[in-house]
Amino acid sequence: MCATTFFIVKNIYKGEVFMSNKTVLITGGTRGIGKTMVYAFAKAGYNVLLNFNKSEALANEIAKELPNIKVYGANVSDQQSVINMIEYTKNVFGGIDVLINNAGIACTGLLQDITIDEWNQVVGTNLTGVYNLCKAVLPEMINKKSGKIINISSIWGMVGASNEVAYSATKAGVIGLTKALAKEVGPSNITVNCIAPGIVMTDMTSDLSLEDLDNITSQIPLGRVGSTDDIAKTALFLASDDANYITGQVISPNGGWVI
Repeated sequence: MCATTFFIVKNIYKGEVFMSNKTVLITGGTRGIGKTMVYAFAKAGYNVLLNFNKSEALANEIAKELPNIKVYGANVSDQQSVINMIEYTKNVFGGIDVLINNAGIACTGLLQDITIDEWNQVVGTNLTGVYNLCKAVLPEMINKKSGKIINISSIWGMVGASNEVAYSATKAGVIGLTKALAKEVGPSNITVNCIAPGIVMTDMTSDLSLEDLDNITSQIPLGRVGSTDDIAKTALFLASDDANYITGQVISPNGGWVI
């Protein structure tokens, strides 16, 4: 067990237990869409478990600003690490009501130039990670006949992106997983939905030139690229009771770029 994980886990024995509100676990919560969702859910009154992989310092900075948040370092592609994180979350917050699978990485380049190690890393994080998290939270959700799972895909999982075959393939896989799992766990009153954002200004898109952004924006009917707030608000809706009759759906906040 790494030093970071040990420090976090041993806090369980200091009586730091929060059970008053619903709890959301957000993977990849230190940057971009994940970070905005962490703040949005915390401000909405949720207990938040912020998962990070390597960005411990960023996670701790966020935790200082929010009273109802805990952080946990785990690589979502590692099943045992995920199991440990789920147990920690249940011990600290009393359970998990909402799971948001947001952790993701990209790999840009021609398919013929992508190595098998790069391919496996993208698949491990973007798709196997979703499998690991869903599998780990479902026993509790099925037992209590309640739960919401929100998977973050991408517009590229819907239409594909040249030079991003690995990323597009995994995000398409997330869409398929979402639809199939929604049918599987619907009888247990668990909803499973997918958000497939269009172009959103995050670290992943920060390398786009002004010319690239102008070209993309000109193709978007609403005339702008998305913000992380746009995605966080969609997630809040899907996690709310207002979305109790919505499952197996792919919601794509993309400004009308893909219709």
